[in-house]
Amino acid sequence: MVLDRFKIQNGGANQMTRRKFITTTGATALALGTASSALSKTKAQAKPKSSKRKVSTERAPKPVGPYSQAIVAGNTIYVAGQGPFDPQTGKMPASFEEQAVQVFENIKAIVEAGGAKLADVVNVNVYLGDLANFAKMNEVYRRYFSGDFPARATVGTQLLGGMGIEVACIAVKG
Repeated sequence: MVLDRFKIQNGGANQMTRRKFITTTGATALALGTASSALSKTKAQAKPKSSKRKVSTERAPKPVGPYSQAIVAGNTIYVAGQGPFDPQTGKMPASFEEQAVQVFENIKAIVEAGGAKLADVVNVNVYLGDLANFAKMNEVYRRYFSGDFPARATVGTQLLGGMGIEVACIAVKG
């Protein structure tokens, strides 16, 4: 034990009693514990700086519900599903091809507002109101993405408001 080693090192002279050792070291430990506890509480009360921030641009439609156009977390941009609405007029184009172009223009605007470019997109989810438009969507898609294409899923589903297409994506900056 520490107390026995203390006695041996000091040849028994000025021997510290067990009670004195416990009392003095206990008080020191208690003081250190209290200071450490106070420091921990101060650190816990200081809110950590979040690496998450909202992306918003006038070049894409404003959200119509409780969601953001995109969120940047670290160097990753998570873009919410975008419909084919013109951000200036709020109108949706009539043809599928025009809708697809508008969706990808909206995606491009949001990704750029988040500090990246379409070449940084790593994942795309495409939702089609009619899977018969798959080839037309691919035609428009190739205008926006080339080379190492992002990973992609395409799903046929019923979309709100008569939309023919909705697209969400993830981009990694740099």
